[in-house]
Amino acid sequence: MGTVFSIDVRSSGVESAVMDDVVAYSHRIDAIFSTYRPGSDISRLGRGEIRLAACAPEVREVLRRCAELRVETGGYFTAHPSGRLDPSGYVKGWAIETISDLLVSAGSTSHCVNGGGDVQCIGEAAPGRPWRVGVSHPLQPLSYVGVVESAGPLAVATSGTAERGAHIVDPHSGRCPTETASVTVVGSSIGLVDAYATAALAMGRDAEGWLDRQPGVSGIVVGADGSSTWLRAG
Repeated sequence: MGTVFSIDVRSSGVESAVMDDVVAYSHRIDAIFSTYRPGSDISRLGRGEIRLAACAPEVREVLRRCAELRVETGGYFTAHPSGRLDPSGYVKGWAIETISDLLVSAGSTSHCVNGGGDVQCIGEAAPGRPWRVGVSHPLQPLSYVGVVESAGPLAVATSGTAERGAHIVDPHSGRCPTETASVTVVGSSIGLVDAYATAALAMGRDAEGWLDRQPGVSGIVVGADGSSTWLRAG
């Protein structure tokens, strides 16, 4: 899906065959959802070449959740940014969380799944030592806004302009907001916080107020001027 995934398993006893299965499943997800592949289910569905019933069952699951998130975010998150079908704003987080769940089912009690800088952490980094996730500053290369530290389940996702420029569109106006350089959302479910980070960035100046009202998540909003605001869990 145009990014790199890494899997760091700290638990003992997780067999190499489990990792082979997880990697194979990650390739399946890419083959289904990648907008970079013209033959993926999501690309073909978007072009009208196939119907939803002909797609892999994961497509129905993802699009159903995207529809729910659209309601939860007042329309700022959508599977149709810029008018075309592209659920990538949810798929990456969902894929990370799905891979993490597969590892848990296989007996892993401590691991971190990283997809393009968004992470789902389970358990501890080491006995008695929580996970530490650095949040990059979008306007200052090689520096950090801060560090999130907690035992898992810990999920951290960021949407911003550092890597791809202004690419998140406000679905209501069709424009890319310029007031905010990045939004990081912290919670326990990477699928949720990844979508929330995308929605909040699309909100522009309203991101702080909206995030502050969401239960169970916290966040960091970096303005276009480089200032940062930390929002505690509601």
